[in-house]
Amino acid sequence: MSKVVFDAIVVGAGPAGNSAAYTMANAGLNVLQIERGEYSGSKNVQGAILYSDALEQMIPDFREEAPLERHIVEQRIWMMDDRGHTGMHHRSDDYNEDLPNRYTIIRAQFDKWFNRQVRDAGATVLYETTATSLLRDPGGQVIGVQTDREGEGFYANVVVLAEGVNGLVGQRSGLRSELRPEDVALAVKEMHFLPQETIESRFNITGDEGVVIEAMGTITDGMIGTAFLYTNRESISIGIGCLVSELSRIGKDSPYQLLDRFKAHPSIRGLLEGSEMKEYAAHLIPEGGYRAIPDLVGDGWICVGDAGHFVNAVHREGSNLAMTTGRFAAETIIMLNKRGQACTKKALGAYRQRLDDSFVMKDMKKYKDVPRMLEKQGSTIMDTYPRLMNGAAQTWFRVDGRDKKTKENEIVKSAWRVRGLGLLGDAVKLARAWR
Repeated sequence: MSKVVFDAIVVGAGPAGNSAAYTMANAGLNVLQIERGEYSGSKNVQGAILYSDALEQMIPDFREEAPLERHIVEQRIWMMDDRGHTGMHHRSDDYNEDLPNRYTIIRAQFDKWFNRQVRDAGATVLYETTATSLLRDPGGQVIGVQTDREGEGFYANVVVLAEGVNGLVGQRSGLRSELRPEDVALAVKEMHFLPQETIESRFNITGDEGVVIEAMGTITDGMIGTAFLYTNRESISIGIGCLVSELSRIGKDSPYQLLDRFKAHPSIRGLLEGSEMKEYAAHLIPEGGYRAIPDLVGDGWICVGDAGHFVNAVHREGSNLAMTTGRFAAETIIMLNKRGQACTKKALGAYRQRLDDSFVMKDMKKYKDVPRMLEKQGSTIMDTYPRLMNGAAQTWFRVDGRDKKTKENEIVKSAWRVRGLGLLGDAVKLARAWR
């Protein structure tokens, strides 16, 4: 009996893997998708942000059926010290548009829905199956994957690695090195449930409107990291994460201790008051940026999503990069299939060129020096400046009989006393990393 050879095998059923599998199956390719979980999304209990443009490129009418929580009308960015926060607050009724730009979602529900679209498009999906290694022909071309199921494995013309940040198949097959602690963050998240009307009253929203808070400062105890809070329909997603290298180097608090401190912060605890915590999770996030991107193509294989380190940590974007890279990879494979070309490293190079021409790689390149800058300036940015900002705000807004000129001088002297000429140096380093 001759073996079945698929047009493509997709390893993983997260946003990147589902995007790749859906795009190829929708174009008529014979696709096998392998997912180690009980179902797509079974390993993801947390909330997340969905950027609609990336999904619209594949499923224009997704809003009619997708399990969406709230569309975001307000963004808050906070610099926090131990007692308060100073930040930027943006809200606009323009986001109450017919086709909103951003939504909060629950990954377990959304991934399951997206994967159903993959199956409906004609792909074969194997759950509770772990890809263990890549299969190669005598010339080194990847021709399929070996799994933990009995048998000789599954064969295909190309394998799409959408296996997530750990990239174990790629590592075991010698396609990529092990993760560096400074290139990955460990994030912990919780889901806190509240009545819908309580959430709407507490965050000054109505209907399907939502709010996102992103925070940094002393909440990470001097370590490089950030925290967040998202409003869902009847729950609040809250979490915090730090670079693994920082957690190992400083080692004072576990991620869960940091999260408990964040929840107890004066600026946060009132937003969670009376809530019931029902779900929690921990996972790794690739935050090494452009310089951490591994090889993306080879003879018979292509890499997408978190496995390719496609996360824009500065703007907290991940799902849109995952979906876009998954679609680009699929469209490259579709093009080669139509031409009757083999999926060699050279032919699959069109995927890398597509990335370079898109916002994906342009944004990754723009912030390529930020991770290294944070390695050197992390404690100053995460601790010193949040304290200075909040101290300056308190001085400025207190009305205590002192004249404003005296207050201005006090703010300047305080900053100079703490950083001195380092103020100018920090500004130059930030500008260089941000260009």
